[in-house]
Amino acid sequence: MSETIVKIEGLEKTFVTGGETLSILKGLDLSVDRGDRCVIVGKSGSGKSTLLNIIGGLQDATAGSVFVGGSDVSRMNETRRTAYRQKFLGLVFQFHYLLKDFTALENVFLPAYMAGVPKKEAMDRACSLLDDVGLSDRLGHFPSQLSGGERQRVAVARSLINDPELILADEPTGNLDPANAALIGDLLFSMADSHCKTLILVTHDMNIAAKGNRRYAIEDGRAQELAG
Repeated sequence: MSETIVKIEGLEKTFVTGGETLSILKGLDLSVDRGDRCVIVGKSGSGKSTLLNIIGGLQDATAGSVFVGGSDVSRMNETRRTAYRQKFLGLVFQFHYLLKDFTALENVFLPAYMAGVPKKEAMDRACSLLDDVGLSDRLGHFPSQLSGGERQRVAVARSLINDPELILADEPTGNLDPANAALIGDLLFSMADSHCKTLILVTHDMNIAAKGNRRYAIEDGRAQELAG
Protein backbone atom coordinates (compact mmCIF):
# COMPACT_ATOMS: atom_id res chain seq x y z
CA MET A 1 0.00 0.00 0.00
CA SER A 2 1.26 3.46 -0.90
CA GLU A 3 1.62 6.02 1.86
CA THR A 4 -0.27 9.27 1.30
CA ILE A 5 2.02 12.23 1.94
CA VAL A 6 -0.39 15.02 0.92
CA LYS A 7 -4.13 14.83 1.56
CA ILE A 8 -6.30 17.85 0.77
CA GLU A 9 -10.06 17.86 1.24
CA GLY A 10 -12.61 20.61 0.62
CA LEU A 11 -9.95 23.28 0.13
CA GLU A 12 -11.30 26.77 -0.42
CA LYS A 13 -9.42 30.00 -0.95
CA THR A 14 -11.05 33.38 -1.42
CA PHE A 15 -9.49 36.82 -1.70
CA VAL A 16 -11.27 40.04 -0.77
CA THR A 17 -10.03 43.14 -2.58
CA GLY A 18 -11.79 46.47 -2.77
CA GLY A 19 -15.00 44.99 -1.41
CA GLU A 20 -15.01 42.27 -4.07
CA THR A 21 -14.74 38.59 -3.12
CA LEU A 22 -12.87 36.36 -5.55
CA SER A 23 -13.10 32.58 -5.10
CA ILE A 24 -9.98 30.85 -6.44
CA LEU A 25 -10.25 27.34 -4.99
CA LYS A 26 -13.71 25.87 -4.44
CA GLY A 27 -13.84 22.62 -2.51
CA LEU A 28 -10.68 21.18 -4.05
CA ASP A 29 -9.65 17.61 -3.22
CA LEU A 30 -6.19 16.24 -3.99
CA SER A 31 -4.05 13.31 -2.89
CA VAL A 32 -0.35 12.60 -3.45
CA ASP A 33 1.44 9.43 -2.38
CA ARG A 34 5.02 9.21 -1.20
CA GLY A 35 7.31 8.89 -4.22
CA ASP A 36 4.81 10.39 -6.66
CA ARG A 37 5.93 12.76 -9.40
CA CYS A 38 2.77 14.85 -9.33
CA VAL A 39 2.18 17.56 -11.92
CA ILE A 40 -0.51 20.24 -11.65
CA VAL A 41 -1.66 22.07 -14.78
CA GLY A 42 -4.32 24.68 -15.49
CA LYS A 43 -4.92 28.03 -17.11
CA SER A 44 -3.26 31.18 -15.82
CA GLY A 45 -5.16 32.36 -12.75
CA SER A 46 -6.71 28.96 -12.10
CA GLY A 47 -5.15 28.73 -8.63
CA LYS A 48 -2.17 26.43 -9.27
CA SER A 49 0.35 28.63 -7.46
CA THR A 50 -2.14 29.44 -4.71
CA LEU A 51 -2.55 25.71 -4.07
CA LEU A 52 1.22 25.21 -3.90
CA ASN A 53 1.59 28.18 -1.54
CA ILE A 54 -1.03 26.68 0.79
CA ILE A 55 0.71 23.28 0.78
CA GLY A 56 3.96 25.14 1.53
CA GLY A 57 2.45 27.05 4.43
CA LEU A 58 3.04 30.36 2.64
CA GLN A 59 -0.68 31.22 2.46
CA ASP A 60 -3.65 30.30 4.64
CA ALA A 61 -6.65 28.40 3.31
CA THR A 62 -10.10 29.92 3.76
CA ALA A 63 -11.61 26.50 4.50
CA GLY A 64 -10.81 22.80 4.18
CA SER A 65 -8.03 20.55 5.46
CA VAL A 66 -4.42 20.31 4.27
CA PHE A 67 -2.49 17.40 5.72
CA VAL A 68 1.15 17.02 4.70
CA GLY A 69 3.24 14.25 6.22
CA GLY A 70 0.43 13.65 8.70
CA SER A 71 0.43 17.24 10.01
CA ASP A 72 -2.35 19.77 9.46
CA VAL A 73 -0.58 22.72 7.85
CA SER A 74 -3.55 25.01 8.44
CA ARG A 75 -3.23 24.57 12.21
CA MET A 76 0.48 25.29 12.44
CA ASN A 77 1.63 28.51 14.08
CA GLU A 78 4.34 30.51 12.31
CA THR A 79 7.16 28.90 14.30
CA ARG A 80 6.02 25.41 13.31
CA ARG A 81 5.50 26.52 9.70
CA THR A 82 9.05 27.84 9.53
CA ALA A 83 10.41 24.54 10.84
CA TYR A 84 8.14 22.64 8.41
CA ARG A 85 9.44 24.59 5.43
CA GLN A 86 13.03 24.27 6.60
CA LYS A 87 13.05 20.54 7.34
CA PHE A 88 10.22 18.91 5.40
CA LEU A 89 10.05 20.92 2.18
CA GLY A 90 12.34 21.84 -0.70
CA LEU A 91 11.06 24.85 -2.64
CA VAL A 92 11.80 25.84 -6.24
CA PHE A 93 10.15 28.93 -7.70
CA GLN A 94 9.87 30.53 -11.13
CA PHE A 95 12.48 33.07 -9.98
CA HIS A 96 15.60 31.56 -8.45
CA TYR A 97 15.83 33.88 -5.39
CA LEU A 98 19.58 33.36 -5.09
CA LEU A 99 21.49 35.76 -2.86
CA LYS A 100 23.41 37.97 -5.28
CA ASP A 101 26.41 38.56 -2.99
CA PHE A 102 27.02 34.85 -2.37
CA THR A 103 28.52 32.21 -4.65
CA ALA A 104 26.63 29.22 -5.99
CA LEU A 105 28.24 27.06 -3.31
CA GLU A 106 27.36 29.51 -0.53
CA ASN A 107 23.75 29.80 -1.74
CA VAL A 108 23.31 26.04 -1.49
CA PHE A 109 25.33 25.67 1.71
CA LEU A 110 23.63 28.40 3.77
CA PRO A 111 20.19 26.80 4.39
CA ALA A 112 21.85 23.70 5.85
CA TYR A 113 24.31 25.70 7.94
CA MET A 114 21.49 27.89 9.26
CA ALA A 115 19.54 24.74 10.15
CA GLY A 116 22.40 23.65 12.42
CA VAL A 117 24.31 21.27 10.14
CA PRO A 118 28.06 21.41 10.93
CA LYS A 119 29.91 23.63 8.47
CA LYS A 120 32.04 20.95 6.82
CA GLU A 121 29.12 18.56 6.46
CA ALA A 122 26.94 21.32 4.97
CA MET A 123 29.72 22.33 2.59
CA ASP A 124 30.32 18.73 1.48
CA ARG A 125 26.61 18.22 0.94
CA ALA A 126 26.37 21.42 -1.12
CA CYS A 127 29.34 20.42 -3.28
CA SER A 128 27.82 17.00 -3.93
CA LEU A 129 24.45 18.46 -4.94
CA LEU A 130 26.02 21.03 -7.25
CA ASP A 131 27.98 18.21 -8.85
CA ASP A 132 24.71 16.30 -9.28
CA VAL A 133 23.19 19.22 -11.22
CA GLY A 134 26.30 19.61 -13.39
CA LEU A 135 27.78 22.72 -11.80
CA SER A 136 30.95 21.43 -10.15
CA ASP A 137 32.89 23.96 -12.24
CA ARG A 138 30.71 26.89 -11.12
CA LEU A 139 31.01 26.63 -7.33
CA GLY A 140 32.72 30.01 -6.94
CA HIS A 141 30.55 31.89 -9.42
CA PHE A 142 28.06 34.54 -8.30
CA PRO A 143 24.50 34.54 -9.67
CA SER A 144 25.35 37.41 -12.03
CA GLN A 145 28.04 35.20 -13.57
CA LEU A 146 25.63 32.34 -14.25
CA SER A 147 23.12 31.85 -17.05
CA GLY A 148 19.41 31.64 -16.30
CA GLY A 149 19.47 27.87 -16.60
CA GLU A 150 22.51 27.61 -14.33
CA ARG A 151 20.88 29.81 -11.69
CA GLN A 152 17.84 27.57 -11.69
CA ARG A 153 20.07 24.50 -11.37
CA VAL A 154 21.57 26.09 -8.25
CA ALA A 155 18.02 26.59 -6.96
CA VAL A 156 17.26 22.91 -7.56
CA ALA A 157 20.40 21.88 -5.63
CA ARG A 158 19.47 24.28 -2.80
CA SER A 159 15.99 22.74 -2.55
CA LEU A 160 17.57 19.39 -1.64
CA ILE A 161 20.24 20.57 0.81
CA ASN A 162 18.21 19.81 3.96
CA ASP A 163 17.11 16.37 2.69
CA PRO A 164 13.39 17.25 2.47
CA GLU A 165 10.55 14.76 2.15
CA LEU A 166 8.71 16.81 -0.45
CA ILE A 167 9.81 19.15 -3.25
CA LEU A 168 7.38 21.87 -4.37
CA ALA A 169 8.23 23.45 -7.71
CA ASP A 170 6.15 26.40 -8.92
CA GLU A 171 6.57 27.07 -12.67
CA PRO A 172 10.34 26.40 -12.36
CA THR A 173 10.86 26.74 -16.11
CA GLY A 174 8.60 29.75 -16.68
CA ASN A 175 11.45 32.23 -17.17
CA LEU A 176 13.61 29.99 -19.35
CA ASP A 177 14.04 29.46 -23.09
CA PRO A 178 12.72 26.13 -24.45
CA ALA A 179 16.09 24.34 -24.33
CA ASN A 180 16.81 25.31 -20.72
CA ALA A 181 13.18 24.67 -19.76
CA ALA A 182 13.47 21.10 -21.02
CA LEU A 183 16.79 20.66 -19.17
CA ILE A 184 15.42 21.93 -15.84
CA GLY A 185 12.26 19.86 -16.23
CA ASP A 186 14.30 16.71 -16.80
CA LEU A 187 16.63 17.64 -13.95
CA LEU A 188 13.82 18.02 -11.40
CA PHE A 189 12.43 14.59 -12.21
CA SER A 190 15.84 12.91 -12.28
CA MET A 191 16.91 14.53 -8.99
CA ALA A 192 13.63 13.52 -7.34
CA ASP A 193 14.25 9.96 -8.54
CA SER A 194 17.91 9.75 -7.53
CA HIS A 195 17.28 11.33 -4.11
CA CYS A 196 14.00 9.42 -3.52
CA LYS A 197 11.85 12.53 -3.09
CA THR A 198 8.17 13.19 -3.68
CA LEU A 199 7.68 15.99 -6.22
CA ILE A 200 4.73 18.30 -6.81
CA LEU A 201 5.34 20.50 -9.83
CA VAL A 202 3.10 23.27 -11.20
CA THR A 203 3.63 23.99 -14.89
CA HIS A 204 1.98 25.28 -18.04
CA ASP A 205 4.44 23.25 -20.16
CA MET A 206 2.65 20.11 -21.34
CA ASN A 207 5.94 18.46 -22.35
CA ILE A 208 7.05 18.63 -18.73
CA ALA A 209 3.58 17.68 -17.48
CA ALA A 210 3.74 14.45 -19.49
CA LYS A 211 6.63 13.26 -17.29
CA GLY A 212 4.49 13.03 -14.16
CA ASN A 213 3.11 9.71 -12.97
CA ARG A 214 0.20 11.60 -11.41
CA ARG A 215 -1.40 14.64 -13.00
CA TYR A 216 -4.12 17.04 -11.93
CA ALA A 217 -5.81 19.80 -13.89
CA ILE A 218 -7.31 22.69 -11.95
CA GLU A 219 -10.45 24.13 -13.48
CA ASP A 220 -13.18 26.22 -11.86
CA GLY A 221 -11.43 25.91 -8.50
CA ARG A 222 -11.38 22.12 -8.39
CA ALA A 223 -8.79 19.48 -9.24
CA GLN A 224 -9.50 16.73 -11.72
CA GLU A 225 -7.05 13.84 -11.81
CA LEU A 226 -6.02 13.06 -15.37
CA ALA A 227 -5.70 9.54 -16.68
CA GLY A 228 -2.53 8.15 -18.22
